[in-house]
Amino acid sequence: MVRLAGQVALVTGGSRGIGRATALALARESAAVTVLARSSAPLDAVVAELRAAGGTALAVAGDLAADGVADGAVEAVLAWRGRLDILVTAQGTGSFAPVEESAPADWDRMMAANLRATYLACRAALRPMLGAGRGTIINVISLAAVRPIPGCAAYTASKAGALGFTRVLREEVRGRGVRVAALCPGAVDTPFWDSIPGVPDRARMLRAETVADAAVLIAAEPPGAMVEEIVLAPTPGVL
Repeated sequence: MVRLAGQVALVTGGSRGIGRATALALARESAAVTVLARSSAPLDAVVAELRAAGGTALAVAGDLAADGVADGAVEAVLAWRGRLDILVTAQGTGSFAPVEESAPADWDRMMAANLRATYLACRAALRPMLGAGRGTIINVISLAAVRPIPGCAAYTASKAGALGFTRVLREEVRGRGVRVAALCPGAVDTPFWDSIPGVPDRARMLRAETVADAAVLIAAEPPGAMVEEIVLAPTPGVL
């Protein structure tokens, strides 16, 4: 049985990696899926892939950290399907260096993509979800938010901020029909690592599809149940 028939999802960072895998996994459960990312061409490729597999899909391009993009994406979803049941925030960026070698521009970039964009997406999704008295928000964060990793200070700060935000939001909407969950995976073998030097053995990392399965597990819980947080680590531990 499909578990999400009739539901409508918005997946940010949906053009690659965890976002793409999650969009495909939600579509397999018969959710209609909108994917959001900055570049149109890779988004169009994901939409084509979703439709070729029998899914219902829409692409919205834009920088989620910019003013108005999250609101516009939610408006596009509502115009397309009339409802929004699931939000998965899977956008993000990272670069790594000891604090004394770090660049303020990298700090600002990670705070924008990993924290501000998550806040804006959740804020935009709340209006239709609270209005309908239902919805599930899943913020894909990182194992770095809960375990210290040297060389990851800025990345950790942005992800720990996103985790704290998620926990507060969960309590604010608890009992109002909207469930909010944090999904914190360890290292995942995605294009995220392609331009990062000194990468750990990618064969030992999690697969994006494994994280996507966890997101579906959260979204598919019955209304009377709520998964609050999942920490998903590679078997070897922190890489």
